[in-house]
Amino acid sequence: MSPVSVITVLLWLSMAGLAFALAKRAAYWREGRATAAGAYGWANLLSIPKRYFVDLHHVVARDPYIAKTHVATAGGAILAMALVFVNYGLAIYSPWLDKLIFLAALVMLVGAVFVWRRRHGAKAVPARLSRGPWDHLPLLLGSFALGLVLFVALPAAAMSGALAIIVALLIAVGAFTMTFGAARGGPMKHALAGLLHLAFHPRQERFAERNDKDVVPPTALKAPLLDAKEYGVGKPVEFRWNQLLSFDACVQCGKCEAACPAFAAGQPLNPKKLIQDLVTGMVGGTDAQYAGSPTPGIPVGKHAGAPQKPLISSLIEADTLWSCTTCRACVQECPMLIEHVDAIVDMRRNQTLVEGTVPGKGPITLANLRETGSANGYDIGARYDWAVDLQVQVAQPGRHVDVLLIAGEGAFDMRYQRTLRALVKVLNRAGIDYAVLGGVETDTGDTARRLGDEATFQQLAGKLIGTLSQYSFGKIVTADPHVLHSLRNEYRALGGFYEVQHHTALIDELVASGKLSPRAAAAYADRKITYHDPCYLGRYNGETEAPRRVLKSIGIKVVEMERSGMRGRCCGGGGGAPLTDIPGKRRIPDIRIDDARGIGAEIVAVGCPNCTAMLEGVVGPRPEVLDVAELVAAALE
Repeated sequence: MSPVSVITVLLWLSMAGLAFALAKRAAYWREGRATAAGAYGWANLLSIPKRYFVDLHHVVARDPYIAKTHVATAGGAILAMALVFVNYGLAIYSPWLDKLIFLAALVMLVGAVFVWRRRHGAKAVPARLSRGPWDHLPLLLGSFALGLVLFVALPAAAMSGALAIIVALLIAVGAFTMTFGAARGGPMKHALAGLLHLAFHPRQERFAERNDKDVVPPTALKAPLLDAKEYGVGKPVEFRWNQLLSFDACVQCGKCEAACPAFAAGQPLNPKKLIQDLVTGMVGGTDAQYAGSPTPGIPVGKHAGAPQKPLISSLIEADTLWSCTTCRACVQECPMLIEHVDAIVDMRRNQTLVEGTVPGKGPITLANLRETGSANGYDIGARYDWAVDLQVQVAQPGRHVDVLLIAGEGAFDMRYQRTLRALVKVLNRAGIDYAVLGGVETDTGDTARRLGDEATFQQLAGKLIGTLSQYSFGKIVTADPHVLHSLRNEYRALGGFYEVQHHTALIDELVASGKLSPRAAAAYADRKITYHDPCYLGRYNGETEAPRRVLKSIGIKVVEMERSGMRGRCCGGGGGAPLTDIPGKRRIPDIRIDDARGIGAEIVAVGCPNCTAMLEGVVGPRPEVLDVAELVAAALE
């Protein structure tokens, strides 16, 4: 058989293998629930190039080394295979196309070498990387590239006997890995699933321009249809089909693992292992073949799953779900754009609404929310008792105010009251026309939703939306990012569209417009101050600069911690985690305070009552924790 015939046969075998791999994996994905009618069509495939080269590579580019190797390896492979298809599949046999194949395969080979070096030649191989088949992948891809290089570079006369067999085997081994190997669940399934995942992503809104009329913004949890008995996910088949597709897209890079605060604290959650467990549940089997870092405290090989088998206990431990702080650090870091938090909340909903098994103080809190409108069962009429001496006006129906101040559940906490009092003093100094809701303000339901109690969330949201409809105001301001996120983003699906601003953003505007002229506070002039980004302000709502500008305006030079801004480390206070209180080796806030100690910070500036409570709860010598509003108020005195 001539070399041309050999490459043509390998090409069509590879095409058959690719078709088989797609059909095999698609059969697993199709076990999931349907998406909304008409939400996804074949036209979505046209969006892949833009989403691949822009949205996905925007994340991958944060690691320049792997970004370059990915461009070389993946780009070279796609180009080489496309050219082989054109030149040999269509029987063109052009020498010029052969030259292009040679160049593309050479680029792929160079990329594969650098991928291998990343895993074997580097002095410090990242512990987050999965090993096993992933360690062998660069060699197999390099085999394919080398085979193509030799096939094109060697003269036809030399391509005979043992050499021809070697070249054919090199190409065949790599082609098998990328096709039939992907069907069997090998590493290359991520490439096949990953491209389709970009087209049929569960959150299409992530790829669109933000619109004030969006019903579900990119970081808002999607509301299940309770009337249609959507009570979360208890089995793999209860995920939507495109969620199952997204789990297959995981490249096991471990960036989610490295970013996860619960994993760092030794709690039983590893987001990478969780996604791989969901893949195992989708196809059936055990987790014995998993080759990455285990979930802390949970040995590998002891759990098994199947599409129709309950997830919790048999495949995933319940404590894994309840360890999550919903901080979205995993989602922020994921180069494949997988939505870990959505999957966790889906499974929590099943545990809460169907099984009724919320751990810790969760059940008491949910009962309080349903019965009193307050997470701690307080008399909501006393929510603004802290303001009685500050001449704060209470909103009245029929009287318009520019700003409606909503405090949230933290208003019952004496420490947060200091922040609120400081904020009120700032608003008074700036001459802002504002009012508070007073005794009619009820909880937004943020905690209920993240604990999986969607029914209670919708009940509370409906009540607060009804209350707000009775008043006339320009915008809502709050010092609680969790309140901000609920009102700004999650109430939209229930008909509540509001302009909501964080107090640091408002203060930033007041300083910029000249309505506030704070002076540099002498007490803070020589002290090293850092700023801790709240997850629900930064990653959820994209606001990282306003608090820093405010601090700069009062003469503070912020010294950044290693993890800051959109990649800031969680305080451990979100997602109901303080209520479920799953034990680990350390506490998450202790780790965050260590970050501050590491740069010698004397003050940690914050912008969230949960962050204040968690960081001030650290035992032993630590930096002082002050809200940005407190620092500004001091500068105004």
